[in-house]
Amino acid sequence: MLKRAPSPWTCSRCLSLQRQRRFNSTIATHDLVQPSPLPPSRLQGLGTPGADHDDRTLRKIFDSQAFWKEYSKPVFKPSRKSAGLVNNHYLTRPEGFKHFTENTLSKCERIVEKVVAVNTMEEYKQLPRILDRLSDLLCRVIDLADFVRATHPDRYMQAAASQAYVTMFHYMNRLNTTPQLNEQLKKAEGIPDVYQSWTEPERLVAQILIRDFSKSAIDLPTASRDRFVQLSNEISEVGIEFTENGAPETPYLSFESSKMKGLEPSMARALSKWGQIKIATADTPAQMALRFVEDPDVRREIYMASRTADKPSIRRLEKLLKCRAEIAKLSGFESYGHMTLGEDKMAKSPEAVNQFLNALVKGNHRKVQDELQELIELKKSDARSGNFPGSINAWDKLYYTHQMVSSMHTKLRTQDFFSAYFSLGTVMQGLSRLYNRLYGIRLVPKEPAPGETWNNDVRRLDVISDTDGQIAVLYCDLFSRPGKTPNPAHFTLRCSRELSNAEIVEASETTHPFASPIEAATDGMSYTHNATTNTYFQLPTIALICDFPRPPLSATTSAPTLLTFNDVRTLFHEMGHGLHSFLGRTSFQNVAGTRCATDFAELPSVLNEHFASDPAVLALFARHWETDAPLPLSALEQRIAIDERTQPSETESQILLAMLDQAYHSPLPLAPSFNSTKTYHDIYNAHASVPEPQGTAWQGFFGHLYGYGATYYSYLFDRAIAAKMWSEVFQQTPDGSVSRENGERYKEEVLKWGGGRDGWKCVAGVLRDERLAEGGEEAMKEVGRWGVM
Repeated sequence: MLKRAPSPWTCSRCLSLQRQRRFNSTIATHDLVQPSPLPPSRLQGLGTPGADHDDRTLRKIFDSQAFWKEYSKPVFKPSRKSAGLVNNHYLTRPEGFKHFTENTLSKCERIVEKVVAVNTMEEYKQLPRILDRLSDLLCRVIDLADFVRATHPDRYMQAAASQAYVTMFHYMNRLNTTPQLNEQLKKAEGIPDVYQSWTEPERLVAQILIRDFSKSAIDLPTASRDRFVQLSNEISEVGIEFTENGAPETPYLSFESSKMKGLEPSMARALSKWGQIKIATADTPAQMALRFVEDPDVRREIYMASRTADKPSIRRLEKLLKCRAEIAKLSGFESYGHMTLGEDKMAKSPEAVNQFLNALVKGNHRKVQDELQELIELKKSDARSGNFPGSINAWDKLYYTHQMVSSMHTKLRTQDFFSAYFSLGTVMQGLSRLYNRLYGIRLVPKEPAPGETWNNDVRRLDVISDTDGQIAVLYCDLFSRPGKTPNPAHFTLRCSRELSNAEIVEASETTHPFASPIEAATDGMSYTHNATTNTYFQLPTIALICDFPRPPLSATTSAPTLLTFNDVRTLFHEMGHGLHSFLGRTSFQNVAGTRCATDFAELPSVLNEHFASDPAVLALFARHWETDAPLPLSALEQRIAIDERTQPSETESQILLAMLDQAYHSPLPLAPSFNSTKTYHDIYNAHASVPEPQGTAWQGFFGHLYGYGATYYSYLFDRAIAAKMWSEVFQQTPDGSVSRENGERYKEEVLKWGGGRDGWKCVAGVLRDERLAEGGEEAMKEVGRWGVM
């Protein structure tokens, strides 16, 4: 297949952190205090006047709306000609998407003709690079169009992007079923002299493309291929319906107000009418009731309703699972899990995934039981606990967990306690300082050109390396606005790739509206030139989307946006994806940045979260926005202790979902008697510490089954690896989290490869444990033994 997955990185962690967000407090009118200068040991690499200025400006463009208004003022003068969205010179107006698409299709057609005509040894040697360029051309339109239709505020741009996306996607599907491309690549791979001439990345790109062609049923007989296409379309349709239309069997419940004692008063008032409180079972009030309402019978009724999907949701899920099982069988695989977990995943097989999950269960069991015992003791001391005081029911768990955590809060009860130390500008400043210490790169503000951004709030940052100059472009769309998605995400708008001399010559020989052939070859977007090797690279171009409240703008107020601790973790997580894109600058777009195995993709982002709560890292930036006082470490320790107290049960919940995902993508759905609800209860009865009551059917809400089919284990897997790396690499010395030596070790073994190196070799290299280098079931089991803490 000539196009890798275009979806942004909106992983389950990103979404769960977003749901945990709290409202930031409104601050009275005060001037923003400039933080005390960091000691020299904290300012490694920031010694030059230019770097110091960039560091100060980075904070100001996020923390001061007045400063940003002045800084960006020239950009929005109507008289200045538009440079095009993200500097793509085609995209100065909605109609530009049509020209961009037509021009790209023309280039693609010429490449396809060239590939089909290949017949010499030298031409066969160039095939991986040529087909990678073809893939890149498709991605240039599909990735950018996918981003614009999801994010751009102008509905005309959205419509034009959607049309471009559909046009290119149909063309891509046509290419994926063009036998000549697959046959030529296979022929090249089968010629010993050709294969031996390929570099390791070229071989990997060829293998990726051949596997993806195979997954498009290109080798099947005509009738089977037609059935494959039909099933693929059904999976797409029912999958989207399942994800978007999950609904509870009982949408609403009503209770007498007197039975809802404990519910937060303002919420109770908002939901009350004529002495009754009406609860939407699939919405936030139901979860709040399970956490606060004292009456166990009320909690039980709400729990059962909120965990039971309606019959249409279940039917859609079961159709999705049966279509996947059939398409796997049609393709010669035992199950959809076996089909998905092939050579391009670290796990390689469902059996290996189950080894990992079972080892994780074993290591987590005692911790879960200890946490459960604390909840039981709380229930025993509660006169309102109802029946079975010596055990925790499913509808008790949130209620007593909240009580347990509340007893730990002390001064942290104040929601804005941590926020005062985390202005958005200082957190971005801290990320830049951290990356400078670890990897020798900085985030440098750059005034965007007219028309370059899709909203006035978007900041452009150039990623500058001490040794390589500019290496990436980052657009930060971090502030909330009407109509914007609340979900944090990392979008790859364009991957790294080395530009061949041939395509620059080609551009010079065609008519184009650009100032130079290199601009024509890159559509006007950012590139870099290595004078020593005389090579050109298109720069990784990334968009980071969050939904933080906009700072106020007035003559008397200069208060910045203040982030909760969960917000800080979210930002570190998303920037971990960005870091992978910045440093994974490969010559081939198919393996650049986050274009890697699904069960490896979350590792950089999850590891980056660990830095957000490290004292040495927080010392780089976490200071009170008004007083400039550093964040009290005792408060940090209390906050981390709260998170760790409930971590075992949260881990168990994720394990259960990963096990359910594996069971659903086994051969089970092919059985005439398959019942997704029975499978759901079988998994929970076998492995859950708190039994799931009969009558529920929560699987109808498990929307991740569509996007993460057979790979839901990936986040747990990467958490386990990240925890091990954090402990073994960054925590062996007091300042190990800000050590250049440790950063270089991680960069050289993991980040710089993007997806161009087997994940197990990356893990083995950074941990210096060659036993892991070949992967396999035993390696998966070993990672499970590490745990996720």
